[in-house]
Amino acid sequence: MSIEEAPHGGGCSAEDLLRLIKTRRSVRVYEAGRVIPLEHIRMILDAGRWAPSGSNIQPWVFIAVRDGEVIRKIRMLSPGIFSFPSAIIVLCIDREHSRRGGRMGDTMALMDVSMAAQNMMLQAHALGIASCVVLSFSKNGVARLLDLPEHVEPVLLLTLGYAKIRPKPPRRRGLEEVAHIDRYGRRFK
Repeated sequence: MSIEEAPHGGGCSAEDLLRLIKTRRSVRVYEAGRVIPLEHIRMILDAGRWAPSGSNIQPWVFIAVRDGEVIRKIRMLSPGIFSFPSAIIVLCIDREHSRRGGRMGDTMALMDVSMAAQNMMLQAHALGIASCVVLSFSKNGVARLLDLPEHVEPVLLLTLGYAKIRPKPPRRRGLEEVAHIDRYGRRFK
């Protein structure tokens, strides 16, 4: 049975999934020269493709960059990339697809691409690959560098590599601080 045919749950325990979510970190310093296997890149991209999408519009375009020279040029266009990742996935919105969402198309597209990025980060983490989402980059510069058509807009960069330094978990506000039941003010305990 393929994963697409699997019943809900898909074989991953709830505890394993929560552990994966809790242990994923944004990693900004990677081991130099370690190549990510193409099959792992394919799995990461496929995880993004299976993200939820408003009205199933799937407004995304993903460009996996593995060429060291292109990565170097993207780094020059992005103050948010601190070291040399093994790969960068450029997550884009295809405006021809997002228009089908009507007035909410732009907002839905950004949410859809963000959910795709989260899926990719979790898949990468499951494969032992570290990641970091980067928003600070020259969209025009990256679009020109990658020969993107005018209707395809880069909105996020996802750096990938093997962690040289793994950050400690940040403090998280307690569930009782952020969650409410039935209405605001009824704290979840």
